[in-house]
Amino acid sequence: MTILIIGCKGQVGTELCIQMEKSKTDFVAADLPEIDITDPSSVEKYTGLPQIKLVINAAAYTAVDKAESDEETAFAVNAKGPGLIARFCKVKDIPLIHISTDYVFDGTKSGDYLEDDPVSPAGVYGKSKAAGDALIQTILEKHIIIRTSWLCSAHGTNFVKTMLRLGREKETIKVVNDQKGCPTFASDLAEAITTITNRYFTNKDLPWGIYHFCGKGETTWFAFAEQIFKLAGRNQTFRLKSLLPIPSSEYPTPTKRPMNSVLNCNKIIENFGIQPKPWKESLQKTLLDLHQKESDCTHL
Repeated sequence: MTILIIGCKGQVGTELCIQMEKSKTDFVAADLPEIDITDPSSVEKYTGLPQIKLVINAAAYTAVDKAESDEETAFAVNAKGPGLIARFCKVKDIPLIHISTDYVFDGTKSGDYLEDDPVSPAGVYGKSKAAGDALIQTILEKHIIIRTSWLCSAHGTNFVKTMLRLGREKETIKVVNDQKGCPTFASDLAEAITTITNRYFTNKDLPWGIYHFCGKGETTWFAFAEQIFKLAGRNQTFRLKSLLPIPSSEYPTPTKRPMNSVLNCNKIIENFGIQPKPWKESLQKTLLDLHQKESDCTHL
């Protein structure tokens, strides 16, 4: 039973490979340039491998602001690509686990978002991801779409690593304090996906559909930044002297960010027994991983 991981160089893909190596799960990992999910022949080459029995798509166009001026590429990667993967999965009658985003919602709801809330993306990135989700739902019955939010890890580019970098470079950092969400760490999401794949290989069936998964507990970007520096300051020295809260109106971006990105995770808890971890605990682990990486590099 071999799993195909598409997008293995991203935050979630990297963590999936780490966890599957540890658990000695058979998998094939691919990313650009080996696989281009907008190219049918490229997708068929990998999904058509005889040993593949399940596909995880962790590939995406994630440059939220750039997407506003690069709509064609965003839709090619986030909509056409997942649609192609779903078509080839249907041919082989194998499941697809696909990672989606809180950006399919506009963030105007007062409470946390449920899986069956109507999608209403505000920008090109969210629209392209919503289109990809819809294609998968239309084409392939055996799918799990996992919406997540505020993704961070010890890999790639993300809010945690950006804050740490700015903290070394600047004396003052301004962070928006009127957008709320639930930080999600790639290692936790990869663990949740691994639980789902293990369930499938045991039972050969799953409660298919859309699920939400994010860290436990909601916060703001400013409070998230405060916690990052509080925990990281135990092991690092920063130039930072002032961390200032500001409204979104003082930090304009090409894409309007959702003011509310809180996702309700009850469905994944009830159907799979997956309990999201408190984001502060996962943040501490990620900061320790980053500190260890830096220490290892220093001693090379």
